[in-house]
Amino acid sequence: MHDICMYDVIIIGAGAAGMMCAISSARNDKKVLLLEKLPKIGAKLKATGGGKCNLTNTLKIEEFMDGFGRNGRFMSDALSVFDNKKTVEFFKSIGVKTDCLDGFRVFPDSHNSGSVLSALEDEMKRLHVKIICAYEIKKIEVKDNKIVGVDDFKSKNVVIATGGLGYPTLGAHGDGYRLAKIYGHKITQLNPAMMPLHVKETWVTNCRADTIPKAIVQVNLPKHKKLKATGDLIFTKTGIRGPVVLDFSREITPLLKKYNEVPLSVNMINGKNEEDIRLHVKKNSDKNILEIIVMLLPKSVALELLKLCQIESTCKYKNIDGIKRDRLIRTMAKTPLTVTGHDGFSKAMITRGGVSLKQINPKTMQSKLVKGLYFCGEVVDLDGKCGGYNLQWSFSSGYLAGELIK
Repeated sequence: MHDICMYDVIIIGAGAAGMMCAISSARNDKKVLLLEKLPKIGAKLKATGGGKCNLTNTLKIEEFMDGFGRNGRFMSDALSVFDNKKTVEFFKSIGVKTDCLDGFRVFPDSHNSGSVLSALEDEMKRLHVKIICAYEIKKIEVKDNKIVGVDDFKSKNVVIATGGLGYPTLGAHGDGYRLAKIYGHKITQLNPAMMPLHVKETWVTNCRADTIPKAIVQVNLPKHKKLKATGDLIFTKTGIRGPVVLDFSREITPLLKKYNEVPLSVNMINGKNEEDIRLHVKKNSDKNILEIIVMLLPKSVALELLKLCQIESTCKYKNIDGIKRDRLIRTMAKTPLTVTGHDGFSKAMITRGGVSLKQINPKTMQSKLVKGLYFCGEVVDLDGKCGGYNLQWSFSSGYLAGELIK
């Protein structure tokens, strides 16, 4: 049993959003309590970016919001208060210098998430933020549609920053959704996102040694052909991964629920169309077909596509049956793959869906239903691409909520 104590704000969840909210609020001389379910704070932050911690990126606000799709505009207020430049300045102020070697992704110059977590922890200690770990809350106390506390802790303000459902080993169990629903908040459909995908085609297992740069992946369903993404593609024993798949999986997982299978067409040759390929083949028609294709594709992929089209790799182009030629060119321009599944939330880096944005004030992150209840980070219905998008949103929303809590 903890002593009954009055706080200005109680934050549930010590991830990126919760820690930033705690610091932002404490810098405004607020008495802050941060509650964490796991034995240590920042478990998911420490694992993010393969342990390198991609803090943000260099995009302007408009382009950044586009990375979150149709809900991106909701972020406008938070980003105007705490954008990528403010993020870099903030981390510099707590002793974390950053670098941006590719001109896009911003990392701590240590390229070690541990340095980020240590700096955040030190800043919270400096600001006298009270942190209790290994604590599972029982209930948020609400009276007359106003927050009065959490369990035995009293406060007029509670922030839910519990994250989503991805990687339950890092503390994601959907507690925030459960709490939000109790007080009338709608939770949109939840799907795992930013994860590898399984495909029906078995030939991919023979192509694991090669990365396909700038692959164009498109959904091949009548009502969803506008869905496409471009990026590096990697084949696995059972499917596909790589940056383009991690980004695109957020579009695929909801479709899998609806259709069970999702057909894709993949262009692995820098967007060249059938006519481009035909011209290339004719220019090199003195060579055998494998020699011609490996000028455009890795050998492992070229061999598999030839097998699909029932063409011997040693054949001269001119000796190949016309129907098989056409099929090969078609297959090269739009290689068919069929997504059949994924590993669920256990391998999902983020969650698609969350607390409905319609019930949250974007200028404050406060609930429109319960006075003093706030949300920030992944728990809300916003998810972005790889490349610092989701961490920046956590920092921006956490900072905004903490800054404005009275």
